[in-house]
Amino acid sequence: MKKFEEKTIHSQEIFSGKIIRLQVDDVELPDGKTAKREIVKHPGAVAVIPINDENKIIMVEQYRKPLDRSLFEIPAGKLEYGEEPLVTAERELEEETGYAAGNMEHLISFYTSPGFADELIHLYIATDLKRIDNPKIGDEDEFVELHEITLQEAIQCVNDKRIYDAKTAYAVLYLQLRMAMSSNE
Repeated sequence: MKKFEEKTIHSQEIFSGKIIRLQVDDVELPDGKTAKREIVKHPGAVAVIPINDENKIIMVEQYRKPLDRSLFEIPAGKLEYGEEPLVTAERELEEETGYAAGNMEHLISFYTSPGFADELIHLYIATDLKRIDNPKIGDEDEFVELHEITLQEAIQCVNDKRIYDAKTAYAVLYLQLRMAMSSNE
């Protein structure tokens, strides 16, 4: 038995959309009582920190309807069914920035909101970037503008809330820690 395991008694899907599914589970708690859990099922995603030859991070500025504002974010996108995260990372980098990476390194994977969702994001760093002449076209309902910013500028963007999503803030702080650790070696 898993520590504090909640056993599913009944599960009902109440919504199935293009990106997510929503289910409501009746669970038995460790103390024998029951509770309901609303769970967002997500196929998973990737996020990429593209670093160019000038050691700048390529960000995309994109409007996010749930927040009614634009944010600076690292390129990211959901996994297609059966697709390996590395393939998704390469595709999203090309579609959102027009670049391909000579080197794509997996850094870490993390859950975004485990209290109600199972979305797992695989974070990559992309270096040795090359501009693609005819890049794949991204989603037709996605409009982005590219920005090249230093790590210090990215940290300032976190502070002034231009970077305000967890995956990008996490990536910036991860990159800052990684650079600090490598300078101490």
